[in-house]
Amino acid sequence: MGNIVAIVGRPNVGKSTLFNRFVERREAIVDNESGVTRDRLYGHCFWNGKTFSVVDTGGYVNNSDDIFEQEIAKQVNIAVEEADAIIFVLDVQTGLTDLDVSVAELLRRSKKPVFLVANKVDTNAKITDSYEFYNLGLGEIFCISAINGSGTGDLLDSVSSIIKDENIVPDTLPRVTIVGRPNVGKSSLTNALIGEERNIVTNIAGTTRDSINTRYNKFGFDFTLVDTAGVRRKTKVNEDLEFYSVMRAIRAIENSDVCMLMIDATIGFEAQDQNILNLIRKNKKGIVILVNKWDLVEKSTNSVRDFTKTIMDKIAPFNDIPVLFISALTKLRIHNVIETAMKVYSNRIQRISTGKLNDIMLEAIEAYAPPTNKGKYIRIKYVTQLPTPTPVFAFFANLPQYIKDPYKRYLENKLRENFDFSGVPITLVFRDKD
Repeated sequence: MGNIVAIVGRPNVGKSTLFNRFVERREAIVDNESGVTRDRLYGHCFWNGKTFSVVDTGGYVNNSDDIFEQEIAKQVNIAVEEADAIIFVLDVQTGLTDLDVSVAELLRRSKKPVFLVANKVDTNAKITDSYEFYNLGLGEIFCISAINGSGTGDLLDSVSSIIKDENIVPDTLPRVTIVGRPNVGKSSLTNALIGEERNIVTNIAGTTRDSINTRYNKFGFDFTLVDTAGVRRKTKVNEDLEFYSVMRAIRAIENSDVCMLMIDATIGFEAQDQNILNLIRKNKKGIVILVNKWDLVEKSTNSVRDFTKTIMDKIAPFNDIPVLFISALTKLRIHNVIETAMKVYSNRIQRISTGKLNDIMLEAIEAYAPPTNKGKYIRIKYVTQLPTPTPVFAFFANLPQYIKDPYKRYLENKLRENFDFSGVPITLVFRDKD
Protein backbone atom coordinates (compact mmCIF):
# COMPACT_ATOMS: atom_id res chain seq x y z
CA MET A 1 0.00 0.00 0.00
CA GLY A 2 1.34 3.40 0.84
CA ASN A 3 -0.65 5.68 -1.45
CA ILE A 4 -2.86 8.13 0.44
CA VAL A 5 -5.32 10.47 -1.25
CA ALA A 6 -6.83 13.17 1.00
CA ILE A 7 -10.14 14.92 0.31
CA VAL A 8 -10.10 18.56 1.47
CA GLY A 9 -12.46 21.52 1.24
CA ARG A 10 -14.84 23.73 3.22
CA PRO A 11 -17.62 22.13 5.32
CA ASN A 12 -20.76 20.98 3.49
CA VAL A 13 -19.30 20.86 -0.01
CA GLY A 14 -19.92 17.10 -0.22
CA LYS A 15 -16.57 15.64 0.87
CA SER A 16 -18.11 12.77 2.82
CA THR A 17 -20.54 11.85 0.03
CA LEU A 18 -17.62 11.67 -2.39
CA PHE A 19 -15.60 9.66 0.13
CA ASN A 20 -18.47 7.17 0.55
CA ARG A 21 -18.69 6.77 -3.21
CA PHE A 22 -14.95 6.11 -3.48
CA VAL A 23 -14.85 3.47 -0.77
CA GLU A 24 -18.28 2.04 -1.70
CA ARG A 25 -19.45 2.36 1.84
CA ARG A 26 -22.67 0.50 1.08
CA GLU A 27 -20.56 -2.62 1.09
CA ALA A 28 -18.81 -1.59 4.27
CA ILE A 29 -22.02 -1.37 6.28
CA VAL A 30 -21.35 -5.00 7.24
CA ASP A 31 -18.36 -3.65 9.14
CA ASN A 32 -20.56 -2.17 11.86
CA GLU A 33 -18.17 -1.42 14.67
CA SER A 34 -20.23 0.77 16.91
CA GLY A 35 -19.30 3.90 18.71
CA VAL A 36 -16.60 5.25 16.44
CA THR A 37 -17.53 8.00 14.04
CA ARG A 38 -14.03 9.09 13.12
CA ASP A 39 -13.40 5.57 11.97
CA ARG A 40 -15.61 6.18 8.94
CA LEU A 41 -13.25 8.76 7.53
CA TYR A 42 -10.73 6.29 6.17
CA GLY A 43 -11.11 3.53 3.61
CA HIS A 44 -9.63 1.78 0.60
CA CYS A 45 -10.49 2.56 -3.00
CA PHE A 46 -9.93 0.03 -5.82
CA TRP A 47 -9.97 1.45 -9.36
CA ASN A 48 -8.34 0.39 -12.63
CA GLY A 49 -6.36 -2.29 -10.84
CA LYS A 50 -4.86 0.18 -8.34
CA THR A 51 -5.54 0.39 -4.62
CA PHE A 52 -5.14 3.53 -2.58
CA SER A 53 -6.25 4.83 0.80
CA VAL A 54 -8.74 7.68 0.96
CA VAL A 55 -8.97 10.04 3.92
CA ASP A 56 -11.87 12.44 4.41
CA THR A 57 -10.51 15.39 6.38
CA GLY A 58 -14.00 16.79 7.05
CA GLY A 59 -14.72 15.04 10.31
CA TYR A 60 -11.66 16.47 11.97
CA VAL A 61 -12.80 20.09 12.09
CA ASN A 62 -14.33 21.03 15.42
CA ASN A 63 -17.55 23.02 16.02
CA SER A 64 -18.77 23.19 12.45
CA ASP A 65 -21.13 26.13 13.09
CA ASP A 66 -18.20 28.35 13.69
CA ILE A 67 -15.38 27.14 11.49
CA PHE A 68 -12.22 29.10 11.84
CA GLU A 69 -10.14 29.57 8.75
CA GLN A 70 -7.01 28.43 10.54
CA GLU A 71 -8.74 25.21 11.59
CA ILE A 72 -9.26 24.25 7.94
CA ALA A 73 -5.80 25.51 7.01
CA LYS A 74 -4.45 23.17 9.67
CA GLN A 75 -6.21 20.16 8.13
CA VAL A 76 -5.06 21.08 4.64
CA ASN A 77 -1.44 21.52 5.76
CA ILE A 78 -1.41 18.11 7.42
CA ALA A 79 -3.11 16.50 4.42
CA VAL A 80 -0.56 18.11 2.09
CA GLU A 81 2.29 16.92 4.25
CA GLU A 82 1.09 13.35 4.59
CA ALA A 83 -0.88 12.49 1.44
CA ASP A 84 0.41 11.58 -2.01
CA ALA A 85 -2.39 13.46 -3.80
CA ILE A 86 -5.15 15.90 -2.83
CA ILE A 87 -8.75 16.13 -4.04
CA PHE A 88 -10.01 19.69 -3.45
CA VAL A 89 -13.82 19.80 -3.45
CA LEU A 90 -15.76 23.01 -4.23
CA ASP A 91 -19.51 23.62 -4.26
CA VAL A 92 -20.79 24.97 -7.57
CA GLN A 93 -24.02 26.14 -5.91
CA THR A 94 -22.22 28.42 -3.45
CA GLY A 95 -19.53 29.47 -5.90
CA LEU A 96 -16.06 30.62 -4.96
CA THR A 97 -15.55 31.82 -1.36
CA ASP A 98 -12.62 33.48 0.40
CA LEU A 99 -11.98 30.25 2.26
CA ASP A 100 -11.69 28.33 -1.06
CA VAL A 101 -9.19 30.90 -2.29
CA SER A 102 -7.01 30.55 0.82
CA VAL A 103 -7.12 26.72 0.61
CA ALA A 104 -6.12 26.97 -3.08
CA GLU A 105 -3.11 29.13 -2.10
CA LEU A 106 -1.90 26.44 0.30
CA LEU A 107 -2.37 23.76 -2.35
CA ARG A 108 -0.59 25.73 -5.07
CA ARG A 109 2.46 26.06 -2.82
CA SER A 110 2.53 22.31 -2.21
CA LYS A 111 4.23 20.25 -4.86
CA LYS A 112 1.59 17.54 -4.60
CA PRO A 113 -0.82 16.59 -7.43
CA VAL A 114 -4.14 18.41 -6.82
CA PHE A 115 -7.47 17.42 -8.41
CA LEU A 116 -9.93 20.30 -8.47
CA VAL A 117 -13.50 19.02 -8.15
CA ALA A 118 -16.66 21.08 -8.74
CA ASN A 119 -19.37 19.18 -6.87
CA LYS A 120 -23.18 19.36 -7.12
CA VAL A 121 -23.01 19.79 -10.92
CA ASP A 122 -26.28 18.01 -11.70
CA THR A 123 -27.35 20.02 -14.77
CA ASN A 124 -25.48 21.31 -17.84
CA ALA A 125 -26.10 24.90 -16.76
CA LYS A 126 -24.06 24.24 -13.61
CA ILE A 127 -21.05 23.26 -15.75
CA THR A 128 -20.84 26.90 -16.89
CA ASP A 129 -21.01 28.00 -13.25
CA SER A 130 -17.92 25.93 -12.52
CA TYR A 131 -15.72 27.97 -14.88
CA GLU A 132 -15.02 30.58 -12.20
CA PHE A 133 -12.97 27.92 -10.39
CA TYR A 134 -10.31 28.22 -13.11
CA ASN A 135 -9.38 31.49 -11.34
CA LEU A 136 -7.78 29.36 -8.60
CA GLY A 137 -4.96 28.41 -10.97
CA LEU A 138 -5.10 24.72 -10.13
CA GLY A 139 -5.69 23.46 -13.66
CA GLU A 140 -8.41 21.13 -14.93
CA ILE A 141 -11.80 21.06 -13.20
CA PHE A 142 -13.66 17.78 -12.70
CA CYS A 143 -17.41 18.46 -12.73
CA ILE A 144 -19.16 15.81 -10.66
CA SER A 145 -22.23 15.07 -8.63
CA ALA A 146 -21.10 13.04 -5.64
CA ILE A 147 -24.70 12.15 -4.80
CA ASN A 148 -25.59 10.52 -8.11
CA GLY A 149 -22.05 9.62 -9.14
CA SER A 150 -21.88 11.47 -12.45
CA GLY A 151 -18.31 12.44 -13.36
CA THR A 152 -16.73 10.43 -10.53
CA GLY A 153 -15.43 7.77 -12.94
CA ASP A 154 -13.34 10.31 -14.87
CA LEU A 155 -12.04 11.73 -11.61
CA LEU A 156 -11.02 8.26 -10.39
CA ASP A 157 -9.36 7.50 -13.76
CA SER A 158 -7.17 10.57 -13.32
CA VAL A 159 -6.42 9.93 -9.65
CA SER A 160 -5.51 6.27 -10.26
CA SER A 161 -3.26 7.25 -13.20
CA ILE A 162 -0.84 9.00 -10.81
CA ILE A 163 -0.92 6.25 -8.18
CA LYS A 164 2.40 4.47 -8.20
CA ASP A 165 2.34 0.69 -8.46
CA GLU A 166 3.89 -0.61 -5.30
CA ASN A 167 6.61 -2.67 -6.89
CA ILE A 168 8.80 -2.65 -3.82
CA VAL A 169 10.46 -6.00 -3.36
CA PRO A 170 8.52 -7.45 -0.45
CA ASP A 171 10.50 -7.59 2.74
CA THR A 172 10.60 -11.26 3.62
CA LEU A 173 11.11 -10.44 7.28
CA PRO A 174 8.03 -9.89 9.46
CA ARG A 175 7.32 -6.18 9.93
CA VAL A 176 6.43 -5.11 13.47
CA THR A 177 5.30 -1.52 13.92
CA ILE A 178 4.97 0.49 17.11
CA VAL A 179 1.91 2.77 16.83
CA GLY A 180 0.09 5.03 19.24
CA ARG A 181 -0.73 8.60 20.09
CA PRO A 182 2.11 11.12 20.40
CA ASN A 183 4.15 11.05 23.62
CA VAL A 184 3.19 7.57 24.79
CA GLY A 185 6.80 6.39 24.63
CA LYS A 186 7.18 4.80 21.19
CA SER A 187 10.77 6.05 20.67
CA SER A 188 11.78 5.01 24.18
CA LEU A 189 10.57 1.48 23.45
CA THR A 190 12.50 1.33 20.17
CA ASN A 191 15.65 2.48 21.97
CA ALA A 192 15.10 -0.02 24.78
CA LEU A 193 14.60 -2.90 22.33
CA ILE A 194 17.54 -2.06 20.11
CA GLY A 195 19.83 -0.96 22.90
CA GLU A 196 23.44 -0.14 22.23
CA GLU A 197 24.28 -3.34 20.36
CA ARG A 198 24.54 -1.53 17.05
CA ASN A 199 26.86 -4.15 15.59
CA ILE A 200 24.02 -6.73 15.65
CA VAL A 201 21.46 -4.25 14.38
CA THR A 202 21.54 -2.91 10.84
CA ASN A 203 19.45 0.02 9.69
CA ILE A 204 17.41 -0.54 6.54
CA ALA A 205 16.54 2.41 4.33
CA GLY A 206 12.86 3.10 4.90
CA THR A 207 10.33 2.15 2.25
CA THR A 208 7.68 3.58 4.54
CA ARG A 209 8.12 7.31 4.35
CA ASP A 210 9.17 8.99 7.56
CA SER A 211 9.34 5.94 9.74
CA ILE A 212 12.56 4.33 10.86
CA ASN A 213 13.01 0.68 9.94
CA THR A 214 15.54 -1.30 11.94
CA ARG A 215 16.52 -4.93 11.54
CA TYR A 216 16.19 -6.68 14.90
CA ASN A 217 18.26 -9.83 14.91
CA LYS A 218 19.07 -11.24 18.33
CA PHE A 219 17.86 -13.81 20.88
CA GLY A 220 16.74 -15.98 17.98
CA PHE A 221 14.32 -13.37 16.61
CA ASP A 222 14.71 -11.74 13.20
CA PHE A 223 12.28 -9.05 12.00
CA THR A 224 12.01 -5.43 10.90
CA LEU A 225 11.02 -3.04 13.68
CA VAL A 226 9.27 0.10 12.44
CA ASP A 227 9.18 3.16 14.68
CA THR A 228 6.65 5.76 13.58
CA ALA A 229 7.71 8.28 16.20
CA GLY A 230 10.38 10.89 16.38
CA VAL A 231 10.48 11.72 12.69
CA ARG A 232 7.64 14.22 12.81
CA ARG A 233 8.63 17.26 10.84
CA LYS A 234 7.60 20.35 12.74
CA THR A 235 5.40 22.28 10.39
CA LYS A 236 4.67 25.94 10.94
CA VAL A 237 1.16 24.75 11.70
CA ASN A 238 0.33 23.95 15.26
CA GLU A 239 -0.75 20.44 14.32
CA ASP A 240 -4.09 18.97 15.11
CA LEU A 241 -2.48 15.99 16.77
CA GLU A 242 -5.43 13.67 16.41
CA PHE A 243 -5.71 14.04 12.66
CA TYR A 244 -1.94 14.11 12.29
CA SER A 245 -1.40 10.87 14.18
CA VAL A 246 -4.20 9.10 12.30
CA MET A 247 -2.62 10.07 8.96
CA ARG A 248 0.72 8.77 10.19
CA ALA A 249 -0.78 5.60 11.61
CA ILE A 250 -2.55 4.72 8.35
CA ARG A 251 0.65 4.52 6.37
CA ALA A 252 2.53 2.64 9.07
CA ILE A 253 -0.26 0.14 9.76
CA GLU A 254 -0.82 -0.74 6.11
CA ASN A 255 2.84 -1.73 5.76
CA SER A 256 2.94 -3.96 8.86
CA ASP A 257 2.33 -7.57 9.80
CA VAL A 258 1.92 -6.93 13.52
CA CYS A 259 1.12 -3.60 15.20
CA MET A 260 2.04 -2.93 18.79
CA LEU A 261 -0.47 -0.34 19.99
CA MET A 262 1.13 1.56 22.82
CA ILE A 263 -1.00 3.38 25.36
CA ASP A 264 -0.05 5.51 28.34
CA ALA A 265 -0.87 3.84 31.68
CA THR A 266 -1.14 7.22 33.39
CA ILE A 267 -3.89 8.32 30.98
CA GLY A 268 -5.72 5.09 30.14
CA PHE A 269 -7.34 3.77 26.98
CA GLU A 270 -8.84 6.78 25.18
CA ALA A 271 -10.96 7.38 22.08
CA GLN A 272 -7.86 8.04 20.00
CA ASP A 273 -6.40 4.65 21.00
CA GLN A 274 -9.70 3.08 19.95
CA ASN A 275 -9.46 4.84 16.55
CA ILE A 276 -5.99 3.46 15.94
CA LEU A 277 -7.09 -0.01 17.09
CA ASN A 278 -9.96 0.12 14.58
CA LEU A 279 -7.53 1.04 11.79
CA ILE A 280 -5.43 -2.01 12.68
CA ARG A 281 -8.47 -4.30 12.75
CA LYS A 282 -9.81 -2.92 9.50
CA ASN A 283 -6.47 -3.72 7.85
CA LYS A 284 -6.53 -7.22 9.42
CA LYS A 285 -3.12 -6.84 11.06
CA GLY A 286 -1.87 -8.63 14.16
CA ILE A 287 -2.36 -6.62 17.38
CA VAL A 288 -0.56 -6.44 20.72
CA ILE A 289 -1.58 -3.77 23.26
CA LEU A 290 1.30 -2.35 25.30
CA VAL A 291 0.44 -0.40 28.45
CA ASN A 292 3.56 1.75 28.88
CA LYS A 293 4.72 3.77 31.92
CA TRP A 294 3.35 1.08 34.24
CA ASP A 295 6.14 2.01 36.68
CA LEU A 296 4.40 5.37 37.26
CA VAL A 297 1.01 3.94 38.28
CA GLU A 298 -0.05 3.50 41.90
CA LYS A 299 -0.53 -0.25 42.28
CA SER A 300 -3.14 -2.14 44.23
CA THR A 301 -3.58 -5.91 44.33
CA ASN A 302 -5.85 -6.00 41.31
CA SER A 303 -4.35 -3.16 39.26
CA VAL A 304 -3.41 -5.27 36.22
CA ARG A 305 -6.68 -7.19 36.29
CA ASP A 306 -8.82 -4.04 36.57
CA PHE A 307 -6.90 -2.13 33.91
CA THR A 308 -7.10 -5.11 31.51
CA LYS A 309 -10.84 -5.47 32.11
CA THR A 310 -11.39 -1.76 31.33
CA ILE A 311 -9.58 -2.17 28.00
CA MET A 312 -11.40 -5.41 27.17
CA ASP A 313 -14.79 -3.83 27.83
CA LYS A 314 -13.95 -0.95 25.49
CA ILE A 315 -12.70 -3.11 22.62
CA ALA A 316 -15.40 -5.82 22.77
CA PRO A 317 -16.48 -8.00 21.00
CA PHE A 318 -13.00 -8.71 19.56
CA ASN A 319 -10.92 -8.79 22.69
CA ASP A 320 -8.74 -11.83 22.07
CA ILE A 321 -5.72 -9.51 22.16
CA PRO A 322 -2.61 -9.83 24.36
CA VAL A 323 -2.13 -6.92 26.77
CA LEU A 324 1.32 -6.35 28.26
CA PHE A 325 2.18 -3.95 31.09
CA ILE A 326 5.61 -2.50 30.46
CA SER A 327 7.95 0.39 31.10
CA ALA A 328 10.17 1.37 28.19
CA LEU A 329 12.32 3.47 30.54
CA THR A 330 12.98 0.86 33.24
CA LYS A 331 12.88 -1.97 30.64
CA LEU A 332 10.16 -3.73 32.64
CA ARG A 333 8.98 -6.84 30.67
CA ILE A 334 10.66 -5.59 27.49
CA HIS A 335 11.66 -9.07 26.38
CA ASN A 336 8.02 -10.23 26.54
CA VAL A 337 7.14 -7.57 23.96
CA ILE A 338 9.23 -9.26 21.26
CA GLU A 339 8.09 -12.78 22.16
CA THR A 340 4.44 -11.77 22.09
CA ALA A 341 4.70 -9.88 18.79
CA MET A 342 6.37 -12.88 17.13
CA LYS A 343 3.76 -15.26 18.57
CA VAL A 344 0.98 -13.09 17.11
CA TYR A 345 2.84 -13.10 13.78
CA SER A 346 2.94 -16.91 13.72
CA ASN A 347 -0.76 -17.06 14.75
CA ARG A 348 -1.59 -14.83 11.80
CA ILE A 349 0.20 -16.93 9.17
CA GLN A 350 -0.82 -20.35 10.49
CA ARG A 351 -2.73 -22.75 8.21
CA ILE A 352 -5.22 -25.21 9.67
CA SER A 353 -5.93 -28.37 7.69
CA THR A 354 -9.48 -28.83 6.44
CA GLY A 355 -9.68 -32.22 8.16
CA LYS A 356 -8.77 -30.84 11.57
CA LEU A 357 -11.08 -27.83 11.12
CA ASN A 358 -14.07 -30.00 10.26
CA ASP A 359 -13.46 -32.45 13.11
CA ILE A 360 -13.69 -29.63 15.62
CA MET A 361 -16.12 -27.19 14.01
CA LEU A 362 -18.75 -29.70 12.84
CA GLU A 363 -18.91 -31.04 16.39
CA ALA A 364 -19.43 -27.49 17.70
CA ILE A 365 -22.14 -26.93 15.06
CA GLU A 366 -23.86 -30.18 16.03
CA ALA A 367 -23.76 -29.20 19.70
CA TYR A 368 -25.46 -25.88 18.88
CA ALA A 369 -27.00 -25.72 15.42
CA PRO A 370 -27.82 -22.42 13.71
CA PRO A 371 -31.31 -21.29 14.82
CA THR A 372 -34.05 -21.96 12.26
CA ASN A 373 -35.11 -18.97 10.22
CA LYS A 374 -38.65 -18.63 8.84
CA GLY A 375 -39.17 -22.32 9.53
CA LYS A 376 -36.13 -23.31 7.46
CA TYR A 377 -33.36 -25.49 8.84
CA ILE A 378 -29.86 -24.19 8.20
CA ARG A 379 -27.23 -26.88 7.71
CA ILE A 380 -23.53 -26.07 7.61
CA LYS A 381 -21.85 -28.88 5.61
CA TYR A 382 -18.13 -28.15 5.98
CA VAL A 383 -15.56 -25.45 6.63
CA THR A 384 -12.16 -24.67 5.11
CA GLN A 385 -9.47 -22.03 5.53
CA LEU A 386 -9.02 -19.97 2.36
CA PRO A 387 -5.53 -19.40 0.90
CA THR A 388 -5.45 -15.70 1.85
CA PRO A 389 -2.65 -13.70 3.51
CA THR A 390 -4.78 -13.27 6.66
CA PRO A 391 -7.00 -15.94 8.25
CA VAL A 392 -10.34 -16.33 6.42
CA PHE A 393 -12.62 -19.32 7.03
CA ALA A 394 -15.34 -20.30 4.58
CA PHE A 395 -18.40 -22.11 5.92
CA PHE A 396 -20.51 -23.87 3.29
CA ALA A 397 -24.21 -24.02 4.09
CA ASN A 398 -27.57 -24.59 2.38
CA LEU A 399 -28.93 -21.14 3.39
CA PRO A 400 -25.90 -18.96 4.21
CA GLN A 401 -27.93 -15.74 4.03
CA TYR A 402 -29.97 -16.77 7.10
CA ILE A 403 -26.99 -17.15 9.45
CA LYS A 404 -27.14 -14.26 11.89
CA ASP A 405 -24.39 -12.32 13.70
CA PRO A 406 -24.80 -13.95 17.14
CA TYR A 407 -24.24 -17.38 15.55
CA LYS A 408 -21.25 -16.07 13.58
CA ARG A 409 -19.78 -14.89 16.88
CA TYR A 410 -20.37 -18.35 18.35
CA LEU A 411 -18.41 -19.91 15.47
CA GLU A 412 -15.59 -17.38 15.81
CA ASN A 413 -15.37 -18.04 19.56
CA LYS A 414 -15.16 -21.79 18.89
CA LEU A 415 -12.34 -21.24 16.39
CA ARG A 416 -10.49 -19.11 18.93
CA GLU A 417 -11.07 -21.66 21.72
CA ASN A 418 -9.56 -24.47 19.66
CA PHE A 419 -6.81 -22.71 17.72
CA ASP A 420 -4.54 -19.90 18.88
CA PHE A 421 -5.55 -16.74 17.04
CA SER A 422 -4.70 -14.43 19.92
CA GLY A 423 -4.05 -10.91 18.57
CA VAL A 424 -5.33 -11.79 15.09
CA PRO A 425 -8.53 -10.52 13.43
CA ILE A 426 -10.15 -13.45 11.62
CA THR A 427 -12.84 -13.31 8.93
CA LEU A 428 -15.73 -15.75 8.51
CA VAL A 429 -17.47 -16.02 5.13
CA PHE A 430 -20.57 -18.07 4.38
CA ARG A 431 -21.01 -19.69 0.98
CA ASP A 432 -23.84 -21.50 -0.72
CA LYS A 433 -23.57 -25.28 -0.84
CA ASP A 434 -26.70 -27.35 -1.45
